[in-house]
This record gives sequence, C-alpha cells and structure tokens, in this order.
Amino acid sequence: MRAPAKTPYPAHWEADVVLRDGGTAHIRPITPDDADRLVSFYERVSDESKYYRFFAPYPRLSDRDVHRFTHHDYVDRVGLAATVGDDFLATVRYDRVDERGAAASPPADRAEVAFLVEDAHQGRGLASALLEHIAAVAGERGIRRFEAEVLPANSAMIKVFTDAGYAQRRSFADGAVHLTLDLEPTAESLAVMRAREQRAEARSVQRLLAPRSVAVVGVSRGAGGAGLSVLAGLRAGGFTGSLYAVNAALTPGLTELGGVPAFRSVGAIGAPVDLAVLAVPAAQVADVVVDCGEHGTQGLVVLAAGHSRDEQRELVARARSYGMRIIGPDAFGVINTDPAVRLNASPAPRLPRAGRIGLFTQSAAIGIAVLDELERRGAGLSTFLSAGNRADLSGNDALQYWYEDRDTDVALMYLESVGNPRKFTRVARRSAAAGKPVVVVRGGRHSGGLPPHGHAVPVGNAPEPTVSALLSQAGVIETDTAVELIDTGLLLAHQPLPRGPRVAVVGGAEALALVAYDACRAQGLDPLPPSRPDDLGPALEAALADPGTDAVVVTAVPSVGDEAGGRGEGEGEGEVVTAVADAVRRAAGGGKPVVVAHLALDGLADALSARGVPAYPSAERAVRALAHAVRHAAWRADAAEPGRVPAYDDIDESAAARLLADATRARADGAAPPAALDADRTRELLAAYGIAVPPTLPAPDPEAAVEAARRLGYPVALKPTAGHLRHRADLGGVRLGLATEGELRRAHAELTRHPGARGAPGALRLVVQAMVPRGVDTVARATVDPAVGALLSFGLAGAPSELLGDMGHRLLPVTDRDAAELVRSIAAAPMLFGWRGAEPVDTAALEELLLRLGRLVDDHPEIAEVTLEPVVVAPRGATALAAAVRVAPPPPRTDLGPRRLPAY
Repeated sequence: MRAPAKTPYPAHWEADVVLRDGGTAHIRPITPDDADRLVSFYERVSDESKYYRFFAPYPRLSDRDVHRFTHHDYVDRVGLAATVGDDFLATVRYDRVDERGAAASPPADRAEVAFLVEDAHQGRGLASALLEHIAAVAGERGIRRFEAEVLPANSAMIKVFTDAGYAQRRSFADGAVHLTLDLEPTAESLAVMRAREQRAEARSVQRLLAPRSVAVVGVSRGAGGAGLSVLAGLRAGGFTGSLYAVNAALTPGLTELGGVPAFRSVGAIGAPVDLAVLAVPAAQVADVVVDCGEHGTQGLVVLAAGHSRDEQRELVARARSYGMRIIGPDAFGVINTDPAVRLNASPAPRLPRAGRIGLFTQSAAIGIAVLDELERRGAGLSTFLSAGNRADLSGNDALQYWYEDRDTDVALMYLESVGNPRKFTRVARRSAAAGKPVVVVRGGRHSGGLPPHGHAVPVGNAPEPTVSALLSQAGVIETDTAVELIDTGLLLAHQPLPRGPRVAVVGGAEALALVAYDACRAQGLDPLPPSRPDDLGPALEAALADPGTDAVVVTAVPSVGDEAGGRGEGEGEGEVVTAVADAVRRAAGGGKPVVVAHLALDGLADALSARGVPAYPSAERAVRALAHAVRHAAWRADAAEPGRVPAYDDIDESAAARLLADATRARADGAAPPAALDADRTRELLAAYGIAVPPTLPAPDPEAAVEAARRLGYPVALKPTAGHLRHRADLGGVRLGLATEGELRRAHAELTRHPGARGAPGALRLVVQAMVPRGVDTVARATVDPAVGALLSFGLAGAPSELLGDMGHRLLPVTDRDAAELVRSIAAAPMLFGWRGAEPVDTAALEELLLRLGRLVDDHPEIAEVTLEPVVVAPRGATALAAAVRVAPPPPRTDLGPRRLPAY
C-alpha cells in the first residue's frame, strides 16, 4: 500500500496580526525545525500554565512530546505558533478525532484543540488570534467543530472560547469543562472578530500618536537636516515625554544634540523608547530598524524616500518580527495636539492648534499644504498622520483609531489608492454611521495615477465609477480637490448636519447672494429667494428660527459708500462677525448649519473660525461644502433605516446549489478562468430564483426559423448570436415583431446577407425568440471582484451604459431600499419614469428582478458573473431576454477570514 503524499508546507497560513495592546506578532505553522524554539518556549511557561494545559504536573517535554508537537501532516494534525523574532509566544494545535475521541480514520469533521500562552504575554489577545486562525485552517481541512477540555480554574481560556461568538455547547464531567464549538461563521463571531480588529489596530496607532518617549535618529551636529528639524519641532511643540537624539557618528564625550541627551544608537539610550523617527538615508534605515527592534521600540516613522518595493517589503517584515509598526517610508511624520501629549514628530515648524479634525495623507506635499491651509483659516487638528508609501500603516488603521478617539469629529483623507476597498468601505461606513464623517480626495482618480514610484499598495483594478459608487454607498464624502476637502471638513467639524436641502441665503451683498442662490440650484439644493436685509443679525435669527429652513448661507462683501454718503452694498468684517456670532449663539441647539461666503474680507475666516462658523472666499465653495453636508445627512438617515432583504417563497436555493455543484465540480482546482454555463443551465439556474428567460430556438435556415416560430407562437423576433449585433436593432441586426411566415422568411434572407455577418452568406447564427411587450431596454449585471466584493450593477442597455458609462452600483447584499436607489441613481433614469410624455414603465418589477439577481449571487459564491441583457422593462412587467452566467470555484473571502495585517 502506497503511503499518502506528504502535504506541502501551507505558506498561505502565515499571517501578521495586531494584538490587543497594539503590538504585532507573526502566526505560522509549526515545523520540525522548531524543536529548540518549542523547548525554550516551554521552559519559560509557568508550572501553573503547564498544569492547565496537561491537567497534571508536566515540568518538561520529552523527546517524544517534542517530536509530536513539531511534526504535523497539516491535515489531521496542525500546530500554529505566534512568534516575535525567533521566539514562540503562544501555540495552538488541533488533532482530528471521531465521535469517541479517538484518532479519526476515515476523516471526521471534529477535532480537539488546545492552547498554551507564555505567562509574560497572557492578556495580549494571543489565544483569541490563534483561535481565529486555527478555526480557518480547520475549515479549510473539512473540520466543522472544535472540542476542548478545560479545567474550571482556567477561567481565562474558558473566556477565550465563550467570547469567540461561535455557536457552542458546554458540559461538565470528570472535573473538567467540555466545550464544543461549531466553526461555521456567524454574525456574532464576525462581529467579535471585527471588534477585536478595531481595538487592536486603534491601539497600535495610539502607541504611535501618544508615546511616552521619542528618539530622533539621524540628528546632525550642524545646522539643518531633517533630524534636527524634527527634534526642534518636538521641543517647540512642548512634547510632554522624554526626548533623545541619536547620531551614529557622535563625537566621544558629546552628550547632547539639539538640546536633548544624545547617543550613538537607540540601544545605548538605556531607557524605553516608544517611538523612533528615522531621519537617516534610505541605505541606513534597515540597520536602524534592527537597533530599534532589539531595544523594544514600539513604532517607527521613516522619513527617507528612495526604497524599492523589495526593500520596503524587507523593512516591514523586519519591523513586524520585532512587534513594531512602520509609518512610511517617505513619510512626513505624525502630530497629536492633545495637551497631554503635544507631539510634533514631523519636520513641520510648529504644532498646529488643537481642533476636532483628524488628517491622513499619503503625500507629504499635500499634507504640508493642508496643514498650512487649516492654520491660515483658523482651524485646528486632533491628530495627523502622513503615511508616505504606506508600506505598513494605512488609512484603514487611522480610521480604526479615530472611530474611538474622543477628540476627533471628522476624518479628512488624501489617498492615492484604496488598497483594500472592501475593508475601507466597511470601516468608513461604521465611522460615518457613528457620526464621524469621512471625507476623501483621491489623487489620480481620473487619470489612473502615476507609475508606482515605490508605493506599497497597488492601485486596484475596479473601474473608477465603481469605486466612487461604493465609497458613496459607504457614506464616504468624496471631493475633487484638497481645497474642497478642507472646506467640507471645516463645516462638518463645527456645524450640525442640516435636516434637509432648504437653504436660506441672507446678506447685504445682493450680487453675491444671487451667485449663492444659483450655486445652490446647481448643487441640487432648494434655495429660498435671497434677501437683502437692512440688519443682518435679526434677518439671520429669523432664518434660523424659520421651520421651513434647514441651513443658512450668509453673504458678505466689503462696504462701499455711495456718492451721497449713504450706505452702499456690503458690511464691514466686524459687523458680519458680530451679527453671525450673536445669531448663532441665540439659536444654539437649533440644529441648523450656518456658513459664510465672502469676497475680499481676509480677516473674516479667522474671526469666525474662533466662533465655530466656517467662512469661504467664494459662494460656490461655501455651497459645495454645504451640499456635501446635506447629502451626508440624507445618507445617515437612510443608514438608520437600511431597508430589508425580501424573502421570496418561490426561490429554490437547493436546486441552484445542486446545479452549480455539478457545473464547478470539474473546476475545483480553481486554476482555470471562470467558465460559461450553457443556455439551458443558465435558464434553469435563473428560474430557481424566479427570473424567467424566454427560450430561443436555433434558426440556421428559413425552414428551421418557421418551425421555431410555430412552436413559440407569433409574433417573434429574429436575431443573431454575434455579440456585435445581438440586441442591436439600430444596426439592422435584429428583426422584431415578425407576425407572419412571410415576414420571417424575408427577415431571415436579409440577415444572412447582412454586412455584419463577417463571412459567407449563411455564416451568421440566427435564433428565434417570442416577442415580449415593448419597453425600455436595460442591463443588469452581478459580478464578484476579489478586492471590492460582490456588486450589483444597473443601467440602460446600449449607448448609455457602454459609451457613457452610465451605470449604478451597489454592494451585495442589497435591500429593497438599495434596489430602488440603484434604479434611480443613473443619469438616464428619467427614461423609466415617463420622460417627455412616454408611459412610465414597471420599476417595481425591475426592482424585484434586481433583488432576485442580487440574492442569487449572494447565496452562491461560485457564481463569478451574471449578465442579463437586455432586460425589457414594460409598462407591466420586466423580462430578461438574454442571460449569461460564468462560474468558478469561489474566491477566498479575506473579510470573513481571520484578521490579519496585509501581506507586503
């Protein structure tokens, strides 16, 4: 009997994870080469922890134990270790067993699981992280349940199991607690995993933003240099912790640089260093990372540019091996204005004033510009992170931190790519729904961006309109410029969200008020006729008290006296500031935002900003920011009532599953591209979800066409199967409404001679299909993008979607509200609702078809794509005339798997 083939080392099980305290660890399978590491680890574990693991005194591992715990088949026996550097911190293993607890043969779907965590690292969340990963491994190997025996006194381990969120059963026998966990992911287990991910990643950012000690590496002796600039900024900002300067070429006997203690290396400091700012050339960074890691530094800011992608990969791997996180390379630094911290770990010359805005940028230049503009306009920051090439810490991490930061009310982000759209939209949606808006400007959004130039995160493959639609669906406010980013952030940070689109325009500047009125109309707001009051204050108070007003735009221009010495158009800065401030103060709690649009009143912004009222040097900018706030308020209202996913009684999910299992069985290796289902299987699959596709019959010659029409019933349509002519009546490639045999024969003769046949007469394949009621031709498509997720898309068929890209998109699953919004989201939507006197079509039937299509793809991950084109939406009913389905083994769902840092 031939021995079974040895399972290769499963490298895809390796992962970097962030722990509860914000540090990192590496999880990987245990191998025979780990014998010495395992013995050393076991020697560091206390006798009590050993007793909890083995239910008896177990002072040391025997040779047989070491062999058993380091030799695995990676199928029925698996061991994972959490490591930092070369040391094990914790281990977990499972052994597949049968119902009697014996080694299973043939393979069973259950396994015994056990953990061991070094005492010095207990409480860091290592066991919880290992449980997530060993559960994912088990699922991959066909194991559906874990069983564990735990001593009642081992409350910490019992808590790990009970808090995991899996369905479980518990019993007590023979002095031990017996736990059984069903490993099928549940809404609760997913929520638990994401909550742990959020807390851990937030803590990892907090360690970088609130260090108790900072070392600046690369501080020169002479004037100038990035290191000296950073050190000067830290001192000038009043950093509340300990500061150190590091210069590898420090002259013997010199003990101070830049006014702080100086050393030749981080390791020579002799005191803890939480954060190190690396202001050394790129070629020296790797050695400094090792120095910091050996000294126990928690995080690094790497200012140097010029690292290749391979060099960045090595830097991240090295830093994580020591439990550190990296900001950069090519970073501008980090800032925290909290009075208890006062951290300016950047080359910025001064610490910004404190405020309610969190700022994240990839570009140092954009970061500098935004910081300067906020300062100029009298605004403040809570925290700032410039991630540069974003090799490790990303915008997702920043959002995780701001979500629970009490000093941040709005997040502003400059991104050059959205590396993980699935996670970004999930995290941003949660933040926005909790009342912390996320405002984003994306560099290269319309051009595809510049060449990679070292950035760690590649630009995604999803089309730009798709990404924008998904960001909007997640509540992200997307702006076109960095100036618009700031304008919007200032309003959201200091003013309440409007309850609706009704805007009062008030001010003594008639011309500017008219511009503001027009700007409101252009932005889809509902402006009230502008007024020019004699006294701004009472007029503004009246507008704020008016129940028919949701927001107010105040216009102001400099005073200009007329020749008679009377008052001309405009007000002085002091008048505007006093009037606005007093009115807003009296209306406190009214919940209506006020913005000021001015011309040539340069001091107005500072004066009003101090009172929490944003001012803009043009009406268009003020109204654009207000429009973003109105749309975001509407999104939040919708998010509070997201709709429902209808349950259709006629859906036969099991029939669809059987059909798809047959179709994908031969493709289980996943190596081949998705395959198209044939027409019969496609119709059968869609019919299982209540989507009927009228059959087509082949018409290779006139006689076959006539017989097909007889079977289907007149009138019929005759059309080609060629993609360039199918459904294209405008190209003469389709004949509709053929009511007699004579009409059908003539149409068949004409089409076989059609120039689009691209070949000899008769080469074009023709089909006959029964006519359906006329209406509006649309296209519905559901696709699965590995980075973005499953998408439902909709548009009008032909030029609107193909030429103009007028398509709407929604992430699955979709609710009834999503389907209704999707239909109305496209620019050509009026064609469905009686445009220019046409009869409106049955959008309710269309929405139901979209919901059924979304449900089909959401239920069956092996479906790669479904296209229904055209879907004819008539005054009564909606019919898909043609359909195409592609299937493949389901892609891995990283968002449903164990939490992990992105692999670099």
